[in-house]
Amino acid sequence: MKKLVLGLFTLLLGNLALAQSYSVLIKGGHVIDPKNKLDGTMDVAINAGKIVQIGRNLDAKDAIQVVDARGLYVTPGLIDMHTHVFFGTNLDQTYSNGPNALQPDGFTFRNGVTTIVDAGCSGWRDFETFKKQTIDRSQTRVLALLNIVGSGMRGSKFEQNVDDMDAGQTAAMAKQYPDYVVGFKLAHFSGYNWTPTERVVEAGKLANLPVMIDFGGSTPTLSLDELFTKYLRSGDIYTHCFGQLKTRESIVDVATGKVKPFVWEAQKKGILFDVGYGGISFAFSQAIPALKSGFYPNTISTDIHTGSMNNAMKDMLNVMSKFLAMGMDLRTVIQASTWNPAQAIRRPELGNLSIGSVADVAILTIRNGKFDARDTGYFGFVDYTGYKIEGKQKLECEMTIRNGKIVYDLNGIANPVVVVPKPKS
Repeated sequence: MKKLVLGLFTLLLGNLALAQSYSVLIKGGHVIDPKNKLDGTMDVAINAGKIVQIGRNLDAKDAIQVVDARGLYVTPGLIDMHTHVFFGTNLDQTYSNGPNALQPDGFTFRNGVTTIVDAGCSGWRDFETFKKQTIDRSQTRVLALLNIVGSGMRGSKFEQNVDDMDAGQTAAMAKQYPDYVVGFKLAHFSGYNWTPTERVVEAGKLANLPVMIDFGGSTPTLSLDELFTKYLRSGDIYTHCFGQLKTRESIVDVATGKVKPFVWEAQKKGILFDVGYGGISFAFSQAIPALKSGFYPNTISTDIHTGSMNNAMKDMLNVMSKFLAMGMDLRTVIQASTWNPAQAIRRPELGNLSIGSVADVAILTIRNGKFDARDTGYFGFVDYTGYKIEGKQKLECEMTIRNGKIVYDLNGIANPVVVVPKPKS
């Protein structure tokens, strides 16, 4: 009986689609689209998985579903370009087909995220396994930075193996899957050795793709000045940019509280600074003075995994809310979470609401603190050190649309609400 009802409902939607112009019409939201410089109240119309019209007072009679977005913000689907999602059951392999990674659809849509980049969990040896069991099975758009280590993030012993850092094989795998591989990653290597950096940049040159650098650690620390001036190219990405650890050089001088001069020069050169929040790779002691001086990250990302999501990081919207609390304006935070990462991974068709672009949309609300005798009115944001700041606003997700279809609707703001029968157990 359920199959019959669902079949009739699908047929009805199909017939309506023929008669009406829009599959989904988002009414009355505050649209923020940094690429197209949109920042105001308007309607967004979707059909056949694409953005087809943006304007004021679009007729709701032309839509199959109408979303009441009054008082909400409508943005391109968020892009989290530093995640770990090569989840698997090999318990001794950490992030590479192992237990420390996450299944994408479980955390993305409830945060307005429609595209993620797995940052180095797989290398050329196991990328095809990752593609088969994660990329191909996810509703979320999953892209990848290939690890320069052939076996990926399999664990410390494997990630220190310089002999498994093969630039040619890594680049060849990227060229074989250009729709999915957007660059390369160096991560977790410990030691005063520039060879891993040289190998990953070589792969980037061979495939004409950017690289993301995560310095694992070294005593003495490897020089960031040397990294930026000697090795990295314009468009390459330095992640964990606000980390402060003894085994990594920081971008803010701890003694003076000032951003180091060569860091400013690197950003001017075109090197991209990515938040990559993670478990222990973000400290307010770095981020606050940097933002106060006007040094903003190019891209906001989470470095989400089973550890960071239950630590100070939480999720994409929590990280974005922290940057609001530190003084970034909403439009800049949205840009660092949509259009900037789209450009960083060289996918300019994403991260925007241009007419004809794929209809990936986030509908967000800003919850404001309440001021009364029992409540200070502030939200508390902490880093892994326990340092706390307070903010008056917190971003939350009301709805996510992926490829023109509503995949998350927190409070049923779509009319009609489509309820799909549960599959048989």
